[in-house]
Amino acid sequence: LKLQFLYFIEIAKMRSLMLLAAAVGCAADPNIWPLPRQYTNGTVTVTVDPGLSFTGTQSADLTMAYGRYKEQLFPHTGAQAGSLKSCQVTVADGSAKLVLGADESYTLDVSATGCKITAKTQFGAYHAMETLSQLVVFNFDSDAYVVKDTPWSITDSPRFEHREVLLDTSRHFQPIASLKNIITSFTYAKINTIHWHIVDKQSFPYGSPTYPKLAKMGAYSNFERYSQQDVKDVVEYARQRGVRVVVEIDTPGHAASWCKGHPEICPSPTCLMPLNPATNATFDLIKGLFKDVQDATIDGIFHIGGDEVDTLCWRLSSSVSEWLRQHNMTPDQGYEYFVGRVTDIVLDLGMIPTAWDELWTHFGTKLDKKTIIHQWHNGTIAKEATAAGYRVVWSSEPTWYLDHLQYTWQVLYQGDPCVGLTDAECSLVIGGGGEMWGETVDSSDIQNTIWPKMAAIAERLWSDKSVTSIDEATPRIRYFRCLLNRR
Repeated sequence: LKLQFLYFIEIAKMRSLMLLAAAVGCAADPNIWPLPRQYTNGTVTVTVDPGLSFTGTQSADLTMAYGRYKEQLFPHTGAQAGSLKSCQVTVADGSAKLVLGADESYTLDVSATGCKITAKTQFGAYHAMETLSQLVVFNFDSDAYVVKDTPWSITDSPRFEHREVLLDTSRHFQPIASLKNIITSFTYAKINTIHWHIVDKQSFPYGSPTYPKLAKMGAYSNFERYSQQDVKDVVEYARQRGVRVVVEIDTPGHAASWCKGHPEICPSPTCLMPLNPATNATFDLIKGLFKDVQDATIDGIFHIGGDEVDTLCWRLSSSVSEWLRQHNMTPDQGYEYFVGRVTDIVLDLGMIPTAWDELWTHFGTKLDKKTIIHQWHNGTIAKEATAAGYRVVWSSEPTWYLDHLQYTWQVLYQGDPCVGLTDAECSLVIGGGGEMWGETVDSSDIQNTIWPKMAAIAERLWSDKSVTSIDEATPRIRYFRCLLNRR
């Protein structure tokens, strides 16, 4: 307990240093985060009416967004009337499906004569409204909302199509309300994906309808579980805000919690993982479990994990080791066999498998070409995989791991998924993100662990590759942190 207390004291010290590095002061003027791809502005201040209406394209999704952003734009009551009373929104498809690669581009024009937003989908319109909300500020001296430095003309789109935060709900459970608050915060920095690491060896909170004993026996408690409807609710909440939900069910390692409800899929009662490759019961359960997840979600990508697999339990199990011998396999070949079967399950369900980079290290081009490689180790994996034609997600440890509190936003800001890659190789990098592993955070401190550091990653994934100056970013991220506090 003493060591644990000292550990958390050290965590608190590092968090304080991180915040001091980002919040020396709050900028007085409005800034935009992440920095738009192209923009021009002038010198005229325009007042904004607190009754501002969004006119033009209407859809169910856009109507909800208009309401959300009106609340976000005008938190103060009793404001004076302004000259800018409406914003014309033109969206080519206001009910587009949320998929990897959905168009998120937009234009925003704000001047004394009006406000205009154009976008190809509602997701681009959401980003435009977010940018507008960062331009509108409240002037306490005049009791009026204003946009400074008009006319603004902004043309914007993301550099990478996949911009994630990993949320780990196994090490510490995150209630639904916490997940929704985090999703809302993603929209402030144009993050568009939750990588939901929903289960791990510590606990199994996901309530599979087909295999209910997994959560009933594997969750920390009856209160720390997600029903199928809970997952659907989170997915829909995120969708309404342009945020994809990519679920990860890690196999064959990181799976000890499965054994409490289904010991038949584990090597032995005393040596629990990797999951048992020698019985079809393991793969039958995985197939049913993955189908349940697919039924609760809408994304076409499924993360199968595959990392940190130690085959010791297979070697110690007489039945598994005998099965390997009969099939003329080494334990590493058994690992390849397991991954192959799980990949086939995902593909048969019509989804695209994503896996941690150990699969590339072990199996290289033996992997199905549709597999997306998720790099987390430092090194040349992204270059090797893209050179061979595979797509890559980049979340290099330690700097883009948000639980490494010793790294300031300035360090994270220097990361780039395409470092050392040719343009052709970079075109296969679909994006990256910050990984919020859950060993040391729960709902009481997860937000101030993700932010403001995640803002640095968000800008590297959204803004042009030439946007790299820490000095130029500093006043904007100070302002952005103050904006996070206000919201």
